[in-house]
Amino acid sequence: MTYNSTLLRLLEERGYIHQLTDAQGLDALADKQVVPGYIGFDPTAPSLHVGHLVSIMMLRQLQRAGHKPIVVMGGGTGKIGDPSFKDEARKLLTEDLIKQNVASIRRVFERFLTFGDGPSDAIMVDNADWLDKLEYIPFLRDIGQHFSINRMLSFDSVKLRLDREQSLSFLEFNYMILQAYDFLELSRRVGCRLQMGGSDQWGNIVNGVELSRRVDGTQVFGLTTPLLTNADGTKMGKTVGGAVWLNEDQLSNFDYWQFWRNTDDRDVGKRLRLFTDLPMDEIVRLEALEGNAINEAKIALANAATTLCRGEDAAQAAEDTAKATFAGGGIGADLPTVDVPAEGIRIVAACTDLGFTASNGEAKRKIAEGAVKLDDEVVTDPNLLIVIAPGATRKLTLGRKKHGVLRA
Repeated sequence: MTYNSTLLRLLEERGYIHQLTDAQGLDALADKQVVPGYIGFDPTAPSLHVGHLVSIMMLRQLQRAGHKPIVVMGGGTGKIGDPSFKDEARKLLTEDLIKQNVASIRRVFERFLTFGDGPSDAIMVDNADWLDKLEYIPFLRDIGQHFSINRMLSFDSVKLRLDREQSLSFLEFNYMILQAYDFLELSRRVGCRLQMGGSDQWGNIVNGVELSRRVDGTQVFGLTTPLLTNADGTKMGKTVGGAVWLNEDQLSNFDYWQFWRNTDDRDVGKRLRLFTDLPMDEIVRLEALEGNAINEAKIALANAATTLCRGEDAAQAAEDTAKATFAGGGIGADLPTVDVPAEGIRIVAACTDLGFTASNGEAKRKIAEGAVKLDDEVVTDPNLLIVIAPGATRKLTLGRKKHGVLRA
């Protein structure tokens, strides 16, 4: 389909569109007026991670196209947890912890979106504002009557869980009803006409579209993005070292930059489209590079993605650190650092303190594998005591991608 609206042309060109409930209707609406659109984020941790980033970038593209992003923090739904494609129920969070996570997550959105009172300025709301006030019997009578259990059981997000004979609690089963109700409330409160999300949210989004039509007679729309996988088929954002967090206090600027710099050659073009604002003609040029020249594209990706999330200074410092560490064989200023006491530090403790390993036991296994180097020399003794002269530094490395500084 050929789109007329700037919004859908932009989203299609950059690879964001997987499914649309009514492509023609949304295209016509976006071509004639500002469309408020939302994505929900449950505050299950103090930071979002790279797996959430395509949704954040989609809100950014919505605003770039002249429309209004709505960030919905799941202060209410976060008390339940989305069961979509999960093997088991999420751990229930306390209200205090949810509030702390919401406050921590808010900071990231201010870097990607422009908030304010203008027609296309972003707003942030918390679904606890309406979900916490619901009365059970009126909600069942007014909203529950519009949901078919047969249909809810047919959605992949539920069906796969049941097919594996894994428990799905009544609490979790209510999640899709509450998310649908979010869309209805947002339509009423702020004129929201679009819900976006990952492909695993399709069933939840369709429920919201249908609920708004049945209850208020309002036409709203749903859009999902493709499931993001790496070229090797693994889920994007899942690394051996754990989640790639968006907040600095969860992951250093250098490690964040390195995640993008280490992109597989085959994924560079896709990631440039989805996770940067670089113009398409520049992306086409970069993704066509071959051999060692593809490193130019990876550095451009790392700089652009890090600038959006952490700021231009952080991106430049990370690039400078990478050059000093890898090209020059030295120690970059932006590497994680541990201060070593006068009596020294054991090699296993140094690995753990730098965040290379989750425990001293894991550090010992890495040493046995020959993966740990001190000043570019392989360490073989797990009991090695590192003593550093006052004012001196030493470089510790795990594998090819993790580097840190020990200083006295």
